[in-house]
Amino acid sequence: MDRIAGYREYIKQAFRSIAEEIPEEPNIMTEIVLDDERRHYEILQTGWEGDRRVHGSLAHCDIRNGKIYVEHDGTDFGIADFLAAKGVPCGEIVLGYRHPDLRDLTPFALA
Repeated sequence: MDRIAGYREYIKQAFRSIAEEIPEEPNIMTEIVLDDERRHYEILQTGWEGDRRVHGSLAHCDIRNGKIYVEHDGTDFGIADFLAAKGVPCGEIVLGYRHPDLRDLTPFALA
């Protein structure tokens, strides 16, 4: 398996693990979006909580320029740490949700 195919599989494993931990709610649907062609991966929640519309991303990763960009991690799972534990070098994981000036404070890639 090539490196990028491995990255896709690790992201999918992480997202499936996250989705399994989300409690079911009768009016809110959790969706895992896996777009291998565009290398875009996301967990969304949509529905209604009383009169309030729920629509938002819980987690979002993209693969660009040979690196995994964790664009959003609104979970307690720790997507970047999961990927690193799977063997993805920290230098190939970008915390896209961190301001570029603060990324050097982490062990992960700057861009």
